[in-house]
Amino acid sequence: MKRDFLTGEELGAFELERLLDRAADLKAGHDPARKGGRLGAESLAGRSVALVFERPSTRTRISFDVGVYELGGHPVVLRGDEMQLSRGESIADTAQVLSRMVDAVVIRSGSHQRVVELAAAADVPVINALTPLHHPCQAIADLLTLRERFGDLSGLRLAYVGDGNNVARSLAILGELAGVEVVVAAPADYQLEEAHGVKLTNDPRAAADGADALYTDVWVSMGDEDEERRRKDLAPFRLDADLVAAAKDSAIVLHCLPAHPGDEITAEVLYGPQSAVFDQAENRLHAQKALLELLLG
Repeated sequence: MKRDFLTGEELGAFELERLLDRAADLKAGHDPARKGGRLGAESLAGRSVALVFERPSTRTRISFDVGVYELGGHPVVLRGDEMQLSRGESIADTAQVLSRMVDAVVIRSGSHQRVVELAAAADVPVINALTPLHHPCQAIADLLTLRERFGDLSGLRLAYVGDGNNVARSLAILGELAGVEVVVAAPADYQLEEAHGVKLTNDPRAAADGADALYTDVWVSMGDEDEERRRKDLAPFRLDADLVAAAKDSAIVLHCLPAHPGDEITAEVLYGPQSAVFDQAENRLHAQKALLELLLG
């Protein structure tokens, strides 16, 4: 029976732990110079994965494209404007066609409902590579980064400050599974809904107090309107040196990128000694390879 990965809720705690174990092993065995000799090189041998990008992408597109290749498979990269979807073909018809030609579909879309409909109509696994509501692939990489830095995830405190968006929601879902305490600090109009054990506050310093990790994301995303109002409302939630000082001395700084230094985070913090953002970006590759193996194994 095929399995999808749309929100992260499809996993159990034990399965998530094993997924992170495999991602860590894949990272340890990763050496671009080894070509076909790298760990997991035959996992997707003879299989193809459609990578559908209706929105611009850097880390997600590259990590999935390279990941499928490194597992021995063939990535079929498709932009939204290259497909008949852009000319009115139904999502159900597209799902049926893809199901007969590829072994899985990875999709980045501006509509979560569109991805849900694709998964419902497809006969192959569908992976959510980002929608306005969820970004679960990012959260797996985030957990891998935390585990690399701290070992055991259980009992860690992660403070997310800024816009309670898709990234915050996925951190809440998968963080709860991993035993991570997720605290989201945001203004009232930008706050995440109360679910999955997440703690909510409008005080960024209270969220940062005793935190093992501080996390933020862009204030203005694709499709957001009234940029100036958003920047004004979210300015008190900027991740800066004062906020970092409120966390543990050993705390790390996370950002899913792209970043806009001076808006949601200062350059001093983004590129400072406590930043783990580029380890976090690399871990997209290893976490997604483990996910592909799980769903296509």
